[in-house]
Amino acid sequence: MIATEAYFSKVSNEQLAKLAYVYIRQSSSAQLKHHGESTELQYQLVERAQALGWPRERIKIIDEDQGKSGASAQARPGFQRLIAEIGLAKVGLLVSLDASRVARNNHDWYQLLELCSLFGTLIADSEALYHPGLYQDRMLLGLSGMMSEAELHQLKQRLQAGALNKAKRGELKLPLPVGLTRSASGEVIFTPDEEVQARLRLIFAKFRALGSGRAVARYLGKQKLNIPVRPLSGAAPHPIIWQPASSSRVRDVLKNPAYAGAYVYGRSTTDPTRRKPQRPGSGVVQRPLEEWPVVLHGVYPAYISWPEFLDIRAKLKANQTHFGAGAKGVAREGRALLQGIIRCARCGMRMYVRYSGEYLAYTCSYANSYYAELRCQEVRAAALDAELEHLVLEALAPDRIALAVAALQELDQEAVSLSQQWQLKRERARYETERAQRQYSAVEPENRLVARSLERHWEVKLRELETLEQDYQQWQRQHQKPLSADERAALLALAADLPKLWQAPSTSFADRKQMLRLVVEEVLVDQHRERGMLHYRVNWQTGASSEHSYRRSVRSYDDHPDRAALEARLKELHAETKMDHEMAAALNAEGFKTARGQAFSKNLVWMLRKKWGLPSVQAKPATQLRFDDGSYTVQGVAQLLGVFPGTIYTWLNKGKLKGHQLTKATSWKIPLSDEDIAYWQSYISRVNRSKKEAL
Repeated sequence: MIATEAYFSKVSNEQLAKLAYVYIRQSSSAQLKHHGESTELQYQLVERAQALGWPRERIKIIDEDQGKSGASAQARPGFQRLIAEIGLAKVGLLVSLDASRVARNNHDWYQLLELCSLFGTLIADSEALYHPGLYQDRMLLGLSGMMSEAELHQLKQRLQAGALNKAKRGELKLPLPVGLTRSASGEVIFTPDEEVQARLRLIFAKFRALGSGRAVARYLGKQKLNIPVRPLSGAAPHPIIWQPASSSRVRDVLKNPAYAGAYVYGRSTTDPTRRKPQRPGSGVVQRPLEEWPVVLHGVYPAYISWPEFLDIRAKLKANQTHFGAGAKGVAREGRALLQGIIRCARCGMRMYVRYSGEYLAYTCSYANSYYAELRCQEVRAAALDAELEHLVLEALAPDRIALAVAALQELDQEAVSLSQQWQLKRERARYETERAQRQYSAVEPENRLVARSLERHWEVKLRELETLEQDYQQWQRQHQKPLSADERAALLALAADLPKLWQAPSTSFADRKQMLRLVVEEVLVDQHRERGMLHYRVNWQTGASSEHSYRRSVRSYDDHPDRAALEARLKELHAETKMDHEMAAALNAEGFKTARGQAFSKNLVWMLRKKWGLPSVQAKPATQLRFDDGSYTVQGVAQLLGVFPGTIYTWLNKGKLKGHQLTKATSWKIPLSDEDIAYWQSYISRVNRSKKEAL
């Protein structure tokens, strides 16, 4: 009697003036379907609220959260509405079967208790009535919520441990990708659909040839070949649908270990730090292959081998340059031949391509980007690319005939493979058209409601078949024409002449890079090891490596590789009183090159003399009258004509007399023929006679 009075003494008139809420929830749709008694029992809690003094019309039921987990308040609109009603001081009593129905985590549960305590809301279950504002009741409610959360944790732990243990034996049935299916006996087999199998094998074959998921998607799109997809939504069995090729769909096929015959469990896990409250199911991250808890080989029939699957994963990762300096990236259409495979030999980081108009260079900017230091080095791309082209073509020279035959066989296989894909597409389209016809023929003619719909469906399939046949005929005209004997011979000759094929206008930059990567793994460069030289090491795909160097173009003669020898030789020629043009000819004959690898000119020799402090050389002594080639000096002309040298200089400056200097500060060379001498002598005689007559 005392307990009963205490029980009802918690209910005050203030609380009775408010509404009573009955919260009903089941965790999943399976519980709703198979545990109806639990749901019915929760609806009967309305009588519990009536027994505590609330009339039926003031009792509200919240059941919007049926089939939703109580692990979080997210995606539970019923619980959120309940919290809002309590915060508005509209709730006097909250009735639930137990704490686990309201919340399965302490964060939501204690938030609810705090609000109920603040606004005087009572909480009742099937056995007792609690006042969250009282110490004893608050402690019991807290323990109840704690046990509810612990119970959920234990359930998850047992379920996950059971699933993992079953997966280790390969008995846990996992969703199968398109191309694999379970027979009636439970055995996993290839999908009986031949077109699905052929399309998947084509994807793997083209990736071997192209090396990029995006390139495979472009190839399938160009050939109008869709990708089979099996969406895992809705009730099983899940039908196969055909969707346009995209990079993501191709990568999903390439990265699925089931196609390598492997049974894999635990490829992903949940990272709580990446969860977003507004996005249920977020925070899922992919585990590295080394951390997959279960990997059983040979469980499924395989489209590819496991080593090939590992190689595909490595290539896909290398194609994604955002993975850092270790990623090569895909061969693109840029002019830089070594894009993605060139590395700095000084710091070991990947070098990137820098474009500036026609100027193209490989630059190592890692230290500059991350530590605000100077760039390690920057290498001009044109000369290095030319060196690598020569090396690769020279390395492939002994195998050119074999490469030509392999290229021709590749074309033949390509034609056969595409023809098979088109035949399967046409066969599927004809089947779907005939099936639509049979459906239309099977309907009763009087049932026009159904007949009209089936007739429209049949017409759609007929149009699709007609379009497909037109596309197939167009493809045949473009691709399926067999090569004649002359064409095969010409193709073999072209493929055998690898340099010509390399430089052909039809060979794109991406094609050249792809061919280069078939034989070259990476190139390490160092232009600071030796002044004016670039040293590079080629790591070949065979595992071998070779060291090479060449003379690079420099901006200053301080970096010239032969600076000391060049300066010494120039001083020797200067000591021999050679003219600038004579010194330039001597340097070129002896094999000296300029800083940019070109021949010397007299202007460049003049610049070097100024740089190294060598004065100008007079062409001939001032007393010399004629040069070796027969031309006259100023003194020679003055003596010949009987005038002062100053007069000759005046005539030269005014253009009356023709002559030239080799360089500034050197003697004039004045060519005079016999007629010129006679003319000037006659001219001087007339001038002298005129002066005498004037006197």
